[in-house]
Order: sequence, then structure tokens, then C-alpha cells
Amino acid sequence: MNTNNNIKVLRVYTSSTDKLKHTPLYEALVFAARRNGMAGATVLKGVMGYGGSSVVHSAKFWETNDKLPVVVEIVDESSKIEAFFEIIRPYLESVRYGCLVTIEDAKILYYKAGRRKSAFDL
Repeated sequence: MNTNNNIKVLRVYTSSTDKLKHTPLYEALVFAARRNGMAGATVLKGVMGYGGSSVVHSAKFWETNDKLPVVVEIVDESSKIEAFFEIIRPYLESVRYGCLVTIEDAKILYYKAGRRKSAFDL
């Protein structure tokens, strides 16, 4: 990723129970981002939230409901983010209870590429 270019953050707000076929939606989005060469993706699990239905979901220990808010953040250059959104749009249209997608400008202050561990790393 060229850190001098126009960088964007794509955020997909969804639920931990949303699925794409039999796979959690957040997992499908992260693997799609990796397949499409996006610079990075992170899944954030919320402890409480509500969406368009106004039903509040929380992670209180006495509740057995596993439905929690999830945010998938994907960072890359603007053109790649916009093209990637068109790839995942069908995924999002299949979500039964809805989701929200935002895009924001980002400024990279520091970026250090990692490397995969080899068999010789301890």
C-alpha cells in the first residue's frame, strides 16, 4: 500500500449472527478482502448496540443471546476500496436484518509491513 495516496476506511456494521450461506458474514468479508489484495481488515466485536430495528443487543453475562454488533474495517487506497465494495455488495444485499456501510478518509501516520513467520523463527 502506498501511504501517500488517498486512503479510505470501509466499515461494515453488521451482527455476529449474520451469515453468508453457512459462514459468518464478518469472516466472509475478511477472506474476500484478503483474496482481493486489500491492505488490511479487522473485525471488532461490540458489547452492546442497536441498529435499524432499535432492538438493543448486549453481552450481559445472564443473556444467552449471541447476537452482538460487529464492525469490519478495511483500509486501502480509495480506488481499491470502492472497487471492493462493488464486489461485496451482493454479500450485503443477502443480509436478512440489514447492515450499514460507511467510508471515511484516513491519514496514515505510520505503516510497517509485517512478514510471515518462517519455520526457523522462534
